[in-house]
Amino acid sequence: MQEVRDPSPLPPSPAGDQADVVSAATAVVSRHGRSGAASAALPGVLADVPVAVLVIDRGTGLVTYANTAAVEMAGNVALPVDIDTWGAAAGLTDLGGEPLAATSGPLSLVAEGQPVSGEAVRLSPGRSTRPERSADDDGAGDHLLWVTGFPLSRPDSEQQLSLVVLLDVDPGVPPEDPDRYLQALRERAVLATDIAFTITDPRQPDDPLIWVNPSFTRITGYEYGEAVGRNCRFLQGDATDPATVADIRAALREQRAVTATLLNHRKDGTAFWNHLSVSPVFDGDGELVSFVGVQTDVTERVRVEGERAAAFAAERAARRDAELARATAEQAQADAERARAEAERVQVRLALMAEATTTLIATLDLGSVLDRLAGLCVPVLGDWVFVILLDDAGTVQETAARHRDGHEADLRLLSAAQAPHLPANSLTRRAIATARPVRVERAGEELERLFGSAAAREAARRLGAASVLAVPMTARRRTRGALVLGRTDADRAFTQEDVDLAEDLARRAALAMDNVRLYQQEHTVAETLQRSLLPTLPEIAGLESAAHYVSASTAADVGGDFYDLLQLPDGSVGVVIGDVVGHDVAAAAAMGHLRGLIRACVWEAPDPDPAVVLTRVDRLVQGLGVASMATLVYARAVPPAEPGGAWRLHVASAGHPPLLLREPTGAVRVLAGVTGLLVGVDDRAHRRSTDLDVAPGTTLLGYTDGLVERPGTDLDQGIAELVARVAAAPADAGPRRLCDAAVAGSLDGRDDVALIAVRFG
Repeated sequence: MQEVRDPSPLPPSPAGDQADVVSAATAVVSRHGRSGAASAALPGVLADVPVAVLVIDRGTGLVTYANTAAVEMAGNVALPVDIDTWGAAAGLTDLGGEPLAATSGPLSLVAEGQPVSGEAVRLSPGRSTRPERSADDDGAGDHLLWVTGFPLSRPDSEQQLSLVVLLDVDPGVPPEDPDRYLQALRERAVLATDIAFTITDPRQPDDPLIWVNPSFTRITGYEYGEAVGRNCRFLQGDATDPATVADIRAALREQRAVTATLLNHRKDGTAFWNHLSVSPVFDGDGELVSFVGVQTDVTERVRVEGERAAAFAAERAARRDAELARATAEQAQADAERARAEAERVQVRLALMAEATTTLIATLDLGSVLDRLAGLCVPVLGDWVFVILLDDAGTVQETAARHRDGHEADLRLLSAAQAPHLPANSLTRRAIATARPVRVERAGEELERLFGSAAAREAARRLGAASVLAVPMTARRRTRGALVLGRTDADRAFTQEDVDLAEDLARRAALAMDNVRLYQQEHTVAETLQRSLLPTLPEIAGLESAAHYVSASTAADVGGDFYDLLQLPDGSVGVVIGDVVGHDVAAAAAMGHLRGLIRACVWEAPDPDPAVVLTRVDRLVQGLGVASMATLVYARAVPPAEPGGAWRLHVASAGHPPLLLREPTGAVRVLAGVTGLLVGVDDRAHRRSTDLDVAPGTTLLGYTDGLVERPGTDLDQGIAELVARVAAAPADAGPRRLCDAAVAGSLDGRDDVALIAVRFG
């Protein structure tokens, strides 16, 4: 059966598949027994026939479970009941009409623990020992059934159970037509014979197959001995749909039936489409004893359906393309003259928009964005322009202006007249208040109304305000300012096309400025948060310490870099340096959570060994969802027993750059042998600690990757350069001076840097 199990501590299958998947199809067995809908989860090929399912206690020979179809077949016989009694109540006979109880029939064989891969029997309600069934039957209700049975229990199990499945294979053709009847019977028998039954035992480790019928071998190519004892995940392949696997996993976890069609692979590597149903089987006490399966090779059906769908899609695409081509041709013919006339204007507009997109997003400085916007507008859109940017309170925050002939003084007057608050009657205020452009084609006679102050009106006259256009700059449903354009020639008044172009440019500019604003806000919040989460180093007797933090300077990213220094209750000292994966506010917040977890784990830890502590931290991080992944190093320093003696250093790493040890002579050693998986990758990862003695006067230096990573160089080169800088410091340099020396190199600036230096006395 195609089973997908939840993660567990069981050892991995020899098949080595990453998904814990068992392949085949499970038969329909309702967990609710007599009230279950037995045919609900059958494959499509069996959807029109009932399936009866029995569970037999081989020790007593009693039927302990019957699904809905089986209950109806035997006329609601109370369970448990002897298997022969149940067969007699149902009216089961061999093909010669003899009761199964009087022969070595398949039910008796299954009750004795022998598997039955398939045998035909006859259902004759008129032969039933139940009067209410035999009295109502006129012989027309006889059916041929295909019986399959197999043991459910291991030989050493206390309770020995077997499963029986009865499929209706009656042709549905009147027996008066012998040829058609025999042909239909052959087809139904072939159908029943080609059904592959499997059974697994979920009580055993890895839920292995304990029985498969010959049809399983015919479909998959795997012999009985090759399949039994293994989890069926070996039928899976890379192309198996993960979503289908997830659906099966959820159903098995909830112990309910599921039906799916998915891609499997035979022993020879060829793929086939497997239509399957998965259901649990329970014993008389309601305990799960197995998953039983039936699978059908529906490769041909899937292929035909795929070809039909592809042909339909191709025909629809061809029709759509033809209609589009015809419409495009008609539109192109109708617009040919207008397109030629507008070609130059379109080219100018496209060039302006392309330049605006690349120019405005190339800086994160608001003043620079405004100046670039003014440069884009003059002389393409107007002879002069001034730009006003408002803050959240509606006060003028910044301005920029430009004229094709200079006029800096008049531009300053015009801009100054708008600050700090926009005049009530001004053109810019109207555009911002209505969030719509304001166009004045003949502005010379309306300067009194357009500009609020006399100084602004005089400046506008000198600049040349024959036609004026004010456009609001709106981004994310907020108006951030306005763009005011002027033309000096009355014959070149602003048109609607000019308005559309100016609106497009204003929207792009507003979005660029809003992105700068958001960047500045996020960067400020993240950096403030990160710095607030970094500790003030404590004063610890016998130690001298210093720390340093450098925020990223060329992007909005702020990482989760951190450090910590702790005086532990047992007298030892804990030193931590780490980096949460990510560059945003969430990373900084996760860093604070992780730092708190580490402190909790090292404080009065039952086992202070750093490897044990990191393992505990890893489990908590993954269990609580504190952070996706993080690197860190934890060093525990034990003071010397005698004054002047060596400190004992215990170190464990979780994928972090190696610590440095600067000896009293100034020599620097890289602790490259301390390695381990990142936190968040595998909470069962084996971690180990490295122990070493350090002489008094030795300085331990921990740092994050922002100090040693640069584009075009590898990490080893960055570490070597750091070692050289630290070694170059004077021999008596203290932790603070060593931190300054460490960051003295050319930092990349795209990632935060945190470092901590501790000198042992």
